[in-house]
Amino acid sequence: MLTLDALPYLWPFLLGAVAAWLIGSLPSGLIVARLFGHSDLRKEGSGNIGATNVLRTAGRLPAVVTLVLDYSKGVVAVAIAHDTGGPDMAVIAALFVVAGHMFNPWLKFRGGKGVATALGVTLALSWQPGLVILVVWLAVAGLTRISSVAGMASIIASPVAIWMVTSDAQYAGVMILVAFLVVVRHHANIRRLLTGREPRIGR
Repeated sequence: MLTLDALPYLWPFLLGAVAAWLIGSLPSGLIVARLFGHSDLRKEGSGNIGATNVLRTAGRLPAVVTLVLDYSKGVVAVAIAHDTGGPDMAVIAALFVVAGHMFNPWLKFRGGKGVATALGVTLALSWQPGLVILVVWLAVAGLTRISSVAGMASIIASPVAIWMVTSDAQYAGVMILVAFLVVVRHHANIRRLLTGREPRIGR
């Protein structure tokens, strides 16, 4: 049962969650697209603020910059949390930085699909699984040429990779939650995949 005596111990975790949410809420794609002359990415292409839509609407360089920034949000949030509050804080930050990217408070709680940020989270939690799922993304993207399939496959693989490498139930558990959020945010992509209308990379 939660009591007032427990509040001093909970405050750091609550603050850590809020800080991670705010880091995740930085709308990288929207900012980068505007710097490259696109007024509002949400009104172009798929309307998403992630790197894939930036690629389709603004080109390769803005897309790469967006990808790096979104990836870095996951790495930075988890690394700071781990340094200031240890593994438990890192797990909380991992979940909330991805949630901040997906449900952006500055954009009426709309945001990206969370794949790049989740990849960054995995790398920050444990670099070996991070490299494994990066290879998974590249392999699936190369085979299917469909960004959404590569993204979902790599994030679904992340808890398995973390468990096999670290045997850390906390890290694997939080990545199961992250993978669930990522798949849910891809609901429109899944519908298009089922009907054969999902666009391929480069088209």
